[in-house]
Amino acid sequence: MIRAGLPRTLTARLVAVSVLLVALAGLLIGTAATLAIRAQLTQQLDDELRASIGRSFGGPGGRLPPVHIDGDGDDREFLGQNYGAVLGHVAADGTGYAGVVTGDAGNVGTKNLDATEVRPLIDVAGESDPRTVTLSDLGTYRVLSRPSLRGGYDLAALPTAELDQTLEDLVRLELLATLLGVLAAAGVGTWVVRRQVAPLREVAATAHHVAELPLASGEIDLTERVPDRLADERTEVGQVGAALNTMLDHVEASLAQRHRSEQQVRQFVADASHELRTPLATIAGYTELARRRPETVGTALDKVETESARMTALVEDLLLLARLDSGRPLLREPVDLSRLLLEAVDDARVLDRERSWRLALPDAPVTVTGDEARLHQVVTNLLTNARKYTPAGSTVTVTGTEDGFTVHDDGPGFPAELASRAFERFVRGDAARTRAGGAGLGLSLVEAIVAAHGGSVALETRPGDTTLIVTLPRT
Repeated sequence: MIRAGLPRTLTARLVAVSVLLVALAGLLIGTAATLAIRAQLTQQLDDELRASIGRSFGGPGGRLPPVHIDGDGDDREFLGQNYGAVLGHVAADGTGYAGVVTGDAGNVGTKNLDATEVRPLIDVAGESDPRTVTLSDLGTYRVLSRPSLRGGYDLAALPTAELDQTLEDLVRLELLATLLGVLAAAGVGTWVVRRQVAPLREVAATAHHVAELPLASGEIDLTERVPDRLADERTEVGQVGAALNTMLDHVEASLAQRHRSEQQVRQFVADASHELRTPLATIAGYTELARRRPETVGTALDKVETESARMTALVEDLLLLARLDSGRPLLREPVDLSRLLLEAVDDARVLDRERSWRLALPDAPVTVTGDEARLHQVVTNLLTNARKYTPAGSTVTVTGTEDGFTVHDDGPGFPAELASRAFERFVRGDAARTRAGGAGLGLSLVEAIVAAHGGSVALETRPGDTTLIVTLPRT
């Protein structure tokens, strides 16, 4: 959840991050530059301080011999010193005197410091390196002491006001430059980010357009896609666009499948209504005939029994499909597939003598794991289809294989428009709903039963050469 007050859009967040980085970089660079310049200026001031103490008290580079600073202030010690320079001496007993230059090099004047102002100088006397002290009413100074030939320590101090002013000006300049950099980063960053995320907005627009489509029911024309220029997976936006296109492809396929299922259900309702209405009408007609003409009772009962069997077979097929769809397990036991094929082909030869039935089995018995009754139904359905949809004189060949069997016939084959949907439920080759055509559940049952066994069914068909290949798991 995004906290209140934080930027919510990607553009705002990216700009905010870029501005923050520029500000942070400016502050870091400014701080580093300030520290470096401060160190350099301090070193220059310290060098000048060493030269100053040498000029006033002698030693390396000094021009004057050591001179005692007394309460009256001896101006010789201040020759060559700049305005504001402080010179002094601390005795061995911890007492000291100091004076400050009150004029320029051409008009040197001095002023003695009082005890309060001299005290910070006495505290740092004896330190080998320059120290920074604050003198009341005079400001901050850099102080350097050195042992005096008179005993104690000679002191020299130079004001840091110029150094401090330079650093203050530098800090102001750095803050102004950082502020200008932040404003420039905000403006340029906003323009650049908006330009870069424009493709992402196009992808989002595609997604919104698809979301507004009525997808609840009916045939959906889902042709909206992200343009190819925004689906290049070499870029992040392209990856999003390609993923969205892939998802839309899946959604379109799912919606098309759903629509086909809806159409199949409607067709099934019509087919089932027709299939059930015909035997029911027949039963009702023969019942009425038997009531009016008692002598026809035997014929009527035979007809009622036949139509009842048709309805029972249809209902049982539907119940079996429902059980298989619900995942109800089948029996799992060794089945002698060779014997099952032999019996099924023998039964077909007895029932249909108008076709030539052939059987080819391997030398070793073929044994699979499954439900023998359901596997027998698979073989029977395939042979029944061959008998129904091939002309008299056709040859049907059943061949056992190491992992299943095949059923081949030399009939006309499946129509081209049905071959790809042969295993769909309620698909029938007899569009006119002839009673001989059945309800279109035969091959659907075959595929469902084989799939429940962990196997598969494939169809290869062309005029004069149709083969159904059933693959089953071995024992």
